Amino acid sequence: MRDSLDAEIVGAGLVTSGQPWRGVEFHAAIGSTNSRLRELVTGASTPTGPYAAGPGAVAGGRWWVVLTDHQTGGRGRLGRVWQVPDRASVAVSCAIPVRDPAVAGWLPLLAGLALARALRHVTRAAGRELDPRLKWPNDVLLGDDGDRKVSGILAELVAVPTAAPSSPGASVPARDPASSAGAGDTAYVVVVGTGVNVDQTRDELPVDTATSLALAGAGVRREDVVVAYLRELAALLPVSDGPTTTEGSVGAVDDAARAAYVAACSTVGAHVRVHLPGGDAIEGEAVDVDRDGGLVVATRAGRRTFAAGDVMHVRRP
Repeated sequence: MRDSLDAEIVGAGLVTSGQPWRGVEFHAAIGSTNSRLRELVTGASTPTGPYAAGPGAVAGGRWWVVLTDHQTGGRGRLGRVWQVPDRASVAVSCAIPVRDPAVAGWLPLLAGLALARALRHVTRAAGRELDPRLKWPNDVLLGDDGDRKVSGILAELVAVPTAAPSSPGASVPARDPASSAGAGDTAYVVVVGTGVNVDQTRDELPVDTATSLALAGAGVRREDVVVAYLRELAALLPVSDGPTTTEGSVGAVDDAARAAYVAACSTVGAHVRVHLPGGDAIEGEAVDVDRDGGLVVATRAGRRTFAAGDVMHVRRP
């Protein structure tokens, strides 16, 4: 029988000195951790339940974490449904305040890098180190199981009017160019939702291109995955703007973090086919990730940069 996630372990690992995370809210089951965290960020609700950890609902949900044993209404990019069996995976969302909404395009990329590092660390500690690989923009694959997908990440930019923190904020995709308008009296928070397949068997996965840590040979605690992931993510974020770390926000992503992502991304250097939202497909060599987080592809017609789209690796370099 699969155990319930112990939120106290997660809270003790995250809500501590040197970390920006302010609190953890756990639900045995919930429709969507992203949706719940948006409620906290916009002031529509405050943390509830016996599993909430941390100093209370401060700063409109900034630096809060929501996680669940069973996400019943999760979704991925392009509105795809993301459902997994109860207690078999990690479903976690975190709220990261940003000074400039333009930085939102990089947060799902850095979240993927942080998760890949965390998975390598926790599986090594468990005696079976795995080989996580990044696929732009938001997938983590396992080279140990045919480059099948073990994780997906969905980031959303939430605009919160500072003059009326209790009113609902407007949520738009983190890569929407319209989101880079002037801030004015608006604060911005990026809600980063992450799903990780931990304990699923092959017949519990929806498609053959998916895998789990267990299927790749690693048995780990979900608590360890969450704590390692969010600590790695915090280490990649340039937090400033406040007298203490927990009161800060994220400024521009530094060159070292960008370079680390590009070096770890298996899409860069691969021949790819980019399927665009309108139905067109562009093929070429992925050569870089630009300063806004867009994928740079060398095509027959010249270089093009894509801010969104499904990417297929046609062949490995």
